[in-house]
Amino acid sequence: MVEALDLFLKIGLDKRTAENTVANNKVTSNLLAVINEAAVTDGCERSTGNLLYTVATKFPANALVHRPTLLTYIVSSKIKTPAQVEAAFAFLSVTGSENIDISKFEEACGVGVEVSEEDIEHAVNEVFEEKESAIKEQRYRTNVGDLIAHVRKKQPWADPKTVKQVVDRKLLALLGPKTAADDEKPVKKKKEKPVKVEDKSVTEEPVPSEEELNPYLIFPAPEENYKVHTEVFFSDRPVLRACNSKAILEKHLKATGGKVLTRFPPEPNGYLHIGHAKAMFVDFGLAKERGGGCYLRYDDTNPEAEKKEYIDHIEEIVSWMGWKPFKITYTSDYFQELYDLAVELIRRGHAYVDHQTGDEIKEYREKRMNSPWRDRPIAESLKLFNDMKNGMIEEGKATLRMKQDMQSDNFNMFDLIAYRIKVGVIIIVDSLFRQMYGIIIIFL
Repeated sequence: MVEALDLFLKIGLDKRTAENTVANNKVTSNLLAVINEAAVTDGCERSTGNLLYTVATKFPANALVHRPTLLTYIVSSKIKTPAQVEAAFAFLSVTGSENIDISKFEEACGVGVEVSEEDIEHAVNEVFEEKESAIKEQRYRTNVGDLIAHVRKKQPWADPKTVKQVVDRKLLALLGPKTAADDEKPVKKKKEKPVKVEDKSVTEEPVPSEEELNPYLIFPAPEENYKVHTEVFFSDRPVLRACNSKAILEKHLKATGGKVLTRFPPEPNGYLHIGHAKAMFVDFGLAKERGGGCYLRYDDTNPEAEKKEYIDHIEEIVSWMGWKPFKITYTSDYFQELYDLAVELIRRGHAYVDHQTGDEIKEYREKRMNSPWRDRPIAESLKLFNDMKNGMIEEGKATLRMKQDMQSDNFNMFDLIAYRIKVGVIIIVDSLFRQMYGIIIIFL
């Protein structure tokens, strides 16, 4: 790996980044392949090397056939900024393995577009005119990143460093030097407590409702779970429960003996709080009230944050609260089973790999629209999901989503995210799996 380290330093990576790269076999392999494809084994400018590193870690896996084309543009400095590279990724991820329309590719990546400092200053002036009153009010507490983002919308191919410099100069010219007041932390205003007015008139105590006497009445009996219930409200919204078929429900009741089985799934990464106490009331309390049992399911998904002392603490508090687990289990017991189930869902056409950003997913949910990748070929999703598992796709660039119903009246039935990537791992997040097992990390 010494040769690899020397080569990474030759292309301009700082020592720390180069050493961290060598420690990761997959990234090392990708970067070596990129350097050879780009024909820069003798070294290159630092700015070029940083872009090559970005390609090695973030290039869309479904368009690897086009990676040499992008590298040619980078080495020739036709594509020379991170924004252009990100635009190339977006264009190629949609293109996939199809032939590239070079003119559309160059237009999408801003090839040949030169943004002068005058252009940047003009865009900054426009943004400051639009935001002047807010900037003067917030002074140096203004979110500079937000201002830069607005400038980049007007000039997407502008050099980020120059944009930052011009924005800083404009702030100083508009507000003058920082004052002592600018460095003070804002004081939060305390909410005034409403004045209590004593009512000396004698009133009768209201009779508690049946639901107040027994809060578990809102949950249907197991044998009634083939119906759709809409009478339960959460934040003034009706909650629709998904219904089972009579046949599936009978199979379930036969396996459980008609008992209610719940689970309390804390992650052992800290001490329990009041929210956990509320969850225990529902999880353990409902099972006890119905003569069933509650699993204590440790959501052991992140060894960097979890400790044995937290596991011991959780069991101690559960017992102190008066609850007794039906059985103690661990999420990690089901890692492979859950992964296999995810693959099977893809094969059946019930899950797909998606490339939408968080903001795009939010927008599509609000509009109840399907993801543009929802109907991608099954074979393509299988390959991409395998690439996710093998660390070939960068964090935030792909998720596995369940095919549900984006037009449902119950937003919980929209296409949920089953797996996402986080720094070398795949994580199962909000999904049908979470309802069964909690948040799960699959370590590579």
